[in-house]
Amino acid sequence: MTAQSILRDTFGYDSFRGEQQAVIDNVIAGQHGLVIMPTGGGKSLCYQVPALMLSGTAVIVSPLIALMQDQVAALRANGVKAAFLNSSMAPQEQAAVEQALRYAELKLLYCAPERLLQERTLQLLDNACVSLFAIDEAHCVSQWGHDFRPEYRELAQLIQRFPDVPRMALTATADAPTRKEICEQLGIGETQQFIDGFDRPNIRYRIAEKNRGKQQILDFIREHPKQAGIVYCLSRAGTDSMAAWLNENGVPALPYHAGLSSEDRAFNQQRFLNEDGLVMCATVAFGMGIDKPDIRFVAHLDMPSSIESYYQETGRAGRDGAPAEVLMLYGLQDMVRRSQMLDNGEASQERRLLERRKLDALLGLCEVTSCRRQTLLRYFGDELPDPCGNCDTCLAPPVTFDGTVAAQKALSAVYRTGQRFGVAHLIDVLLGNETDKVGQFSHQELPTFGCGSEFNKSQWSAIFRQLVAMGLVNVDIAGFGGLQLGEGAREVLRGERPLQLREPSQKQSRNKLKVGRQELVSTEDENLFEGLRLWRKETAEDLGVPPYVIFHDATLAAITKTRPGSIVALGGVSGIGEKKLAAYGDEILRLVAQYITG
Repeated sequence: MTAQSILRDTFGYDSFRGEQQAVIDNVIAGQHGLVIMPTGGGKSLCYQVPALMLSGTAVIVSPLIALMQDQVAALRANGVKAAFLNSSMAPQEQAAVEQALRYAELKLLYCAPERLLQERTLQLLDNACVSLFAIDEAHCVSQWGHDFRPEYRELAQLIQRFPDVPRMALTATADAPTRKEICEQLGIGETQQFIDGFDRPNIRYRIAEKNRGKQQILDFIREHPKQAGIVYCLSRAGTDSMAAWLNENGVPALPYHAGLSSEDRAFNQQRFLNEDGLVMCATVAFGMGIDKPDIRFVAHLDMPSSIESYYQETGRAGRDGAPAEVLMLYGLQDMVRRSQMLDNGEASQERRLLERRKLDALLGLCEVTSCRRQTLLRYFGDELPDPCGNCDTCLAPPVTFDGTVAAQKALSAVYRTGQRFGVAHLIDVLLGNETDKVGQFSHQELPTFGCGSEFNKSQWSAIFRQLVAMGLVNVDIAGFGGLQLGEGAREVLRGERPLQLREPSQKQSRNKLKVGRQELVSTEDENLFEGLRLWRKETAEDLGVPPYVIFHDATLAAITKTRPGSIVALGGVSGIGEKKLAAYGDEILRLVAQYITG
């Protein structure tokens, strides 16, 4: 069998994308490799295809039980002999998988790093024929990454124990330092890297100032009726509150966070995987184990901790390649809270400085007035030559103005009040509000008192936030959020550096983007598409698997658009391999014909 025939007959795709073919050729040749591909870019095919070409069993290191279970179910649906080993299995089930491995009856075996490194498992693999090791979510190896897991570093044992077995490390999120550390820890040469870019062109990026957080999220979700999505929140309490708010307003939603019992988390996650149109409100404890390809939107009620986290979490949307949309709300208070979490943690000074730089980069992404996608990709060293045309700043370019005078007033207020007060008090000074605090420090006598009446409180808040993003103002967390002048501030104060700022109007703080919605199918095709989704749901329930194991939304949309009238035509639809064509072809053709004639 060739790689091309496996791709077509087993997985239902006509051609490889990007670096997939090169990665497969590399591992077939017995070489190690680091694979960087965006979520939804087809990383799993890079080890699944060679696993079917090579003799023996490919061992896949996967971080979470739910993730490996979903991937094994999808492989089995395509006729591939795959299994997993994890703590959720009964002893007799584990024994059956171990025996299948001994007798070379498996092509792929999934297990977590902790399970793989148990001496019992290693001895089992010593006596088996292992074709390759594929280490998924490999960024967890890096202690400087956003999702470091100590057990991943122990995978270095594979170098000595199985020196002749190809090792493949795969991730969607790794900047240059993280890539270097992955290669060092897993014994992969720096020349053996396959970087397929970080762009997710099907995702529309939107970032908005937070002013009515819950209502903004609700409005956003209502733009995506009957679609599955995730809302990320910073705290457990915020997660529970957001889920309750959505349910009260007619949106079915579930919470997910570490404060719930393991049974409740498992139950809620299973519902999310199996039901269409459900929203999961979650902390970052939820996400890595989700293999659901038809999540159509992701929203952040609160700022994440870094661009890496933002990219990873928004990457849950649109894994099937169909249109998806993401929204992040942010404010200066989010920046303060995140900084306080850093300073109150137990990390080293070096680590805190690194995390603060990452937080500054994220705020810069929030405040940028040019193409957001270009800024996002540039962070990972990936250049996009032209504006993307599919982010809020491209679709509705922000109005900018000469903000030099406004910045001078704001910076003067910071300086003249002693560089120790928070933004709320500084705005009171600029607006001339005679508060108790203003009177206590005699700030009504300052030249800057009342000099900023041309803007309101919300608008001054936006200006201060942009100055923080530019590094002209720093937040002194140790000083309880007081603002201090940053590098370059004096140049602005002296009139040596002009500034263009985003127009801080009330209208621009709204999150609704007045452009055409992204649709999976046209209006005239909606009935057929919904009919196919209902058939898929009923079929999945009968088989006890999530609906997307049967077919992805993108495949159903392609069927809806092409309306095939024969098995041959249906077999040409992307995502339909030989086994699924034989299993479901006649039912789909009958359903399509029914809608055409009906």
